[in-house]
Amino acid sequence: MNDDQAADVVQYLVGAARVLDEARAATRLLPDNDKDAASLRELIIKLNSELLTTLFQRFPHLLPFREFPEINSSLRWEDVLLPPTVSVEDVDQIILSIVTSQWQKTAAVIWLTVKRSEKLGFHATDEMFAARIQALAEEGLLKGQGDLRKWRHSEVRLKRRTGRSPKLNA
Repeated sequence: MNDDQAADVVQYLVGAARVLDEARAATRLLPDNDKDAASLRELIIKLNSELLTTLFQRFPHLLPFREFPEINSSLRWEDVLLPPTVSVEDVDQIILSIVTSQWQKTAAVIWLTVKRSEKLGFHATDEMFAARIQALAEEGLLKGQGDLRKWRHSEVRLKRRTGRSPKLNA
């Protein structure tokens, strides 16, 4: 196989890996004993550990990224069950106390929110905070860059206010 052929194969395999990652994220909502989910996981392992690894060992210059930007969570806010002692306002307050007007990695924001929630005695998960961050971005309270389900490959910040102060007439 020459470089051009390998580049074509890599393009197809990376595309397949992205589609399979979407499917894998969806299967996280299925029970662990689901046979279809298990088959999909096996297929992903074969693709990532055998096909792509073999190609990139032989053609390392074709590697399009240092790590595959996988989906960390597909949990949606409407599917979250908050602990009885935690309110949506509590979650929002923690998130909004961490997020700044500067772009921050979503993974860092999630980690900091979990740490803050632990100090406050909440029993909230990283996926729960991630789902709320996505919801706040969809509601326009936060601005997101990239696919927010991919925590290490996306960023968030507070949405800038668009209102301008009126100009004074001289």
